[in-house]
Order: sequence, then C-alpha cells, then structure tokens
Amino acid sequence: MAELEIQYRVLGMIGTNVYFLINKETKETILVDPADNAPYIEEQFRLRGLKPAAILLTHGHFDHIFAVNDLKKAWPDVKVYAYIDEKPLMEDSWANRSAAWASAYTTTADVWVKDNEMLHIAGFDIQVLHTPGHTAGSCCYYFEEQGVLISGDTLFLESYGRTDLQTGSEAAIFRSIARLLELPEDVYVYPGHMDMTSIGHERTYNPAVF
Repeated sequence: MAELEIQYRVLGMIGTNVYFLINKETKETILVDPADNAPYIEEQFRLRGLKPAAILLTHGHFDHIFAVNDLKKAWPDVKVYAYIDEKPLMEDSWANRSAAWASAYTTTADVWVKDNEMLHIAGFDIQVLHTPGHTAGSCCYYFEEQGVLISGDTLFLESYGRTDLQTGSEAAIFRSIARLLELPEDVYVYPGHMDMTSIGHERTYNPAVF
C-alpha cells in the first residue's frame, strides 16, 4: 500500500484548502482544487521535490479552479480530472461565479469522471463519489486503503456546503452527506474550506444528520 502524506495551503479570496497528496516513496503528487496563484503552487512543488501527477477538482466554482489554466500550461502532460456533470458550470463564468466575484474565468477537464469510477494515480486507488448538492457535479475522492476522503464543499466540519448557487440543491446535498456518512467512522475528511474532521465526528455533530 502506498503511503500518503497530505499537505495543504489555504489560497484565494475565499480561503480554499489546496491539497498536495504525496506518495511518500516516489514523491508523485496529486494536486486538489488549485484555488489560485499558480506560480506559488509551482514553487511549492520545486522546493519539496514533488512530481505533479494529476489535478483533481471536486467542483467547478471559481475559488477552486483559478490556477488550473496556468498549471496546464506549466505542466502540459498533467491531466485535470472533474466530474462529468460539472462541465457546463466550469465552462460558464456566471455559473462558476468568477464573473460576479472576480474576473470572468472558465476552464475544462482533460478527463471527465463518473460515479464509483476507480482512478489509479501516483500509486493510489481512488474512488470517485458523486455528491451533488453544492453543485450538480460536485464529487469526493475516497482513498479507501489510506482512510482518507477529499470532500470538497460537500462535507465540512460540523457543516456542509451552501446550496443556493446555480445547480445547487439542499435535498441533493442531504442525500450526498448521508451517503458519505456510511463510510467507516475512522475515515479522515479533508474539506474544501476550514478544518479537517472525520466521518465518526460528523455522524454525531453534523446538522445534516438532525
């Protein structure tokens, strides 16, 4: 089993958690939700001797994708992964909120994934879990062997993502959270904002349960 090291930086105007998922043996690294500041992200890779293996997107809101296009230019062989239902939002600057909050920005993925698809990247087996609600194409990435869930803006510490933006749905996010809470209680949860948590903690304290 590949040993996973997780580092993160909080970047962007809304304080997005940008994750570096590192294979400790090979230094191959999966980048999750590059909020902005591609030069800084590239520098972090250089300083730590990390090898970019893939970019995973949990959803397409601007605060999670602003560095994607610059990183695609810097790393032309590194593929960007996102859920297939998120394509319209990522390619629409009003839907992804960039035109309203900052400046109009769109991007696209190289690989469109589907529910329960298994990805094999950097020595890790990663299950895609479709978790609509924050957006129609929100998804989480589950590293079962390592006991890690990358939850994006679906599941937060004692909270969950807003559902009042385009393609959001409160009913859908409650169903998605119920699905996630079926995972083992000792799974660590790394959300798109704020502090990490665990499935066991959220079973007890998340308001979506009540």
